[in-house]
Amino acid sequence: MYYEIHGNTAEQAPTLVFSAGLGGSANFWQPQLAALKDDYRIILYDHKGTGRSPAPLPSPYSIEHMRDEVVTLLEKLAVTTCHFVGHALGGLVGLSLAKHAEQRVLSLTLINAWSAPNPHTLRCFDIRKAILANCPKATFLQMQALLLYPPDWIAHHAEQLKQEESHLAAHFPDEDNLLARIGALSQFDMHAQLPAIHTPTLVLANKDDMLVPWYCSALLADALPNANLSLLDYGGHASTVTVADQCNTVLKAHLDKFHHNDKAPDKELS
Repeated sequence: MYYEIHGNTAEQAPTLVFSAGLGGSANFWQPQLAALKDDYRIILYDHKGTGRSPAPLPSPYSIEHMRDEVVTLLEKLAVTTCHFVGHALGGLVGLSLAKHAEQRVLSLTLINAWSAPNPHTLRCFDIRKAILANCPKATFLQMQALLLYPPDWIAHHAEQLKQEESHLAAHFPDEDNLLARIGALSQFDMHAQLPAIHTPTLVLANKDDMLVPWYCSALLADALPNANLSLLDYGGHASTVTVADQCNTVLKAHLDKFHHNDKAPDKELS
């Protein structure tokens, strides 16, 4: 599995593992590197079956498969403990990891994630599957942008998006793998298990997320015994890109608590 290591590689530096959403790309986290690289060892990876980690995926495929792939990577790199940051599908991987191997996870950050299927998000993915089956790849990518970004952000970054979509169309993921990953996230449900996850957790959500309603994050934070909910008014589903500075400030404050004092965060709404 393709991976990159950035930032502070000193032996005592704490490790951050970042896990992207449906696209599975390490490149998704580029806006976070500058804010965190001085204090943390950062591991980015392309999910199995995506990008630079080409492989056929088993059927049926599950979030538990993705979790085990991360465990294998951590073992390969001799990482015994880490902070885990996951966006959307990556957040589901983080939840599964914390439940399966809680001793490995010092903290979780779940960005626009969820713990059980919800009708709105499932409807969005059903539409995406229909577009994938019946339309050009460019149409799928245009729809993806509508779900990721706020309308005004799209308007102000039209040329950038055009170039990105052209690149993505030329490097479009394996369709069977893409459908397998959509199937895995659509079936994921561990809400009933959340009270057993005591890992300190930052739940970060956006009120204007068009793909995952923010109340999914509120339910997450309410059910997890040791979670904070940070709710942003603006940024859309991909807020780590659209309002990177704001997200980085919230994320760094969460992470720094563990290395400047021993007190775990209390529940709060900010």
